[in-house]
Amino acid sequence: MRFLKKILMGLVVALVVIQFIPQQKNIAAGVSANNIAAVYTTPEEVKTILASSCNDCHSNNTTYPWYNNIQPVGFWLAHHVNEGKEKLNFDEFADYSPWKQYHKLEETEEMLTEAEMPLSSYTFIHKNAALNKGQEQVLIDWTKSIRKQMEATYTIDSLIRPKKNS
Repeated sequence: MRFLKKILMGLVVALVVIQFIPQQKNIAAGVSANNIAAVYTTPEEVKTILASSCNDCHSNNTTYPWYNNIQPVGFWLAHHVNEGKEKLNFDEFADYSPWKQYHKLEETEEMLTEAEMPLSSYTFIHKNAALNKGQEQVLIDWTKSIRKQMEATYTIDSLIRPKKNS
């Protein structure tokens, strides 16, 4: 019984100590010059949908819930946001190569079509982030229109994945 008590006491101490480990937050000073809206037409309706359903994980500006300050939840959320930004960051979109932009838009359409985004673990807590069919279609149509614009602007070779040098 004493051994179990020591383990529990150690866990409590560890939980208290990790509360004081600082974590960097994903909060930008303003809208990035590389934001997708800086290079592609982004209707207000799309901006609204992105703000409510996508930007917390796919931009340089996350709105954090109160429970982000409780560890280890905060560490998990930071990892989740960093992973989302790694996959797609709307605030860095203009900095992507034409191929990467085109590919990310294809992936976005696929994720929306298959109802994989926003993640159910996110919409479970953020009910307003869940997309209805109409909102999904607005985003799909928007990604298609940008890709069509790109197809008219770039050669097909620049939109095909570049081969790696051997």
